[in-house]
Amino acid sequence: MRIAGILLLWLLSPAGWAVTVLVLGDSLSAGYGIEVERGWVALLEQRLQKEHKDARVVNASISGETTAGGRRRLPALLARHRPNIVILELGGNDGLRGIPPQRMAANLAAMIDQARQAGARVLLLGMKIPANYGPRYRRQFEVVFQRLARDKQVAFVPFFLQDVALRPGLMQADGIHPNAEAQDEMLARVWPALAAMLN
Repeated sequence: MRIAGILLLWLLSPAGWAVTVLVLGDSLSAGYGIEVERGWVALLEQRLQKEHKDARVVNASISGETTAGGRRRLPALLARHRPNIVILELGGNDGLRGIPPQRMAANLAAMIDQARQAGARVLLLGMKIPANYGPRYRRQFEVVFQRLARDKQVAFVPFFLQDVALRPGLMQADGIHPNAEAQDEMLARVWPALAAMLN
């Protein structure tokens, strides 16, 4: 049964890939300020192809992207790449711009639904924002990811930068973007949840 399932995925996936992972994110996944090939998404593709040689990663991340932008772009990406798994790494820019959490939640929920309707499973990466945005907004922002993961029953990483944010030597000078040395830690945060989906 497993062999038949893999064969079916191979036949249905573009270029014969059995597993296609689509990463839809912002600057954290686009490799802002570092060489793209050193970013966590590139490292993910390298690891996937070592352990699952019939897997590929499509990085559709754009620096500055918001959940609204991701929602607009996702349908075309799903139609073009036909991913089996969609990793959603969006929301940080919504928070930094003070966008109402309810609007961010609606956009993320719509993307989860779009991905599922296209036959893909979803891995949601949670985010936190700096303390200067105030405790009330911070709580509302963080709860969005937790509630979506629970209500939509999707795979979830509570805080994508858990082992990176505010850690000396892993952030760029702007204090917002991780440096090249942080990318392995970012991948390590994502990998367990993704590996469970692959298996």
